[in-house]
Amino acid sequence: MSVQTYEAMFLLDSTKASINWDVTVQQIHEILTRQKAEIVASRQWDERRLAYAVDGHRKGVYLLTYFKVDSLALSSISHDCRLNDTILREMILKIHPKLIEPLIESAMNSTPSVEEERRGEDEYEERPRRRRRDDA
Repeated sequence: MSVQTYEAMFLLDSTKASINWDVTVQQIHEILTRQKAEIVASRQWDERRLAYAVDGHRKGVYLLTYFKVDSLALSSISHDCRLNDTILREMILKIHPKLIEPLIESAMNSTPSVEEERRGEDEYEERPRRRRRDDA
């Protein structure tokens, strides 16, 4: 039984999450604490338009959470996330012990750059389009 620190990014249904954000976060924390996880830090990361539809949703809210738990509990956590209809996707990563402090500090003090996202969209729009064969 080895307790490790993990970073989890939850993609949430923005419609359901916006109705009552605190209840949504509490549901996710209950999923973690049910498996005896110790939540180190948790915050709303961002709300964005998705690159592709996920279960019919084009927009989502991200919740970033750091927690400590026994590695054997991860499969149960993932299973419980799939049963929750507010959680569209989850990604859980193990953090190297040397990176725990800097990652948590960075994540809790910064936000994704909207300018960088828009710049990426502009570059996509300016790309030359390929000709269709019948346009020759």
